[in-house]
Amino acid sequence: MRFAQSISNDEVAALEAVQFTGEICVVNTPQSLTEACKHLAKQSIIGFDTETRPSFTAGVTNKVALLQLYGGGKCFLIRLNRVQMTKQLTDILHNPKIAKIGAAVKNDIVGLNKLRHFTAGGFIDLQDIVGKYGIEDKSLRKISGIVLGKKVSKAQRLSNWEAKVLTAQQQIYAATDAWVCVEIYQKLLAE
Repeated sequence: MRFAQSISNDEVAALEAVQFTGEICVVNTPQSLTEACKHLAKQSIIGFDTETRPSFTAGVTNKVALLQLYGGGKCFLIRLNRVQMTKQLTDILHNPKIAKIGAAVKNDIVGLNKLRHFTAGGFIDLQDIVGKYGIEDKSLRKISGIVLGKKVSKAQRLSNWEAKVLTAQQQIYAATDAWVCVEIYQKLLAE
């Protein structure tokens, strides 16, 4: 199957939305982080993304508030504004034997390194590999439209990721962003 080179915003808007329907685990205690890391350390492939509370002031950026890691049927929403990045967590992000699939991962890694320094290993950026399949669009939304024929909603992108409690909509949005990266990657590999 050949993939389209690009897709218009109108074409993406007309597509059915895709969303993660598996188990979502909100990680906001040291104990839940330990459990999440135990699960994720056993995976060979993990979907990866981060969220940061938007800043509407020029030159002001907030710290990464949420790290989303999907693997083995579960998506872990790690609330980095509530729990610290532990060595156990950075060991997963460093491990070259665990493929971490994301889009525009460089900025995410820079943001995470501001919380705790680690050397990234095993990261695969969809933006770097889609060109090999003739795809010119680089946004996750458009890559999903081209590869999966479904759109990723961006409705929650500018919401408050440091809120006391994440809404159900925020949780689904965040989990979908990590999970869909694995779905796209596996479909590309199947070609």
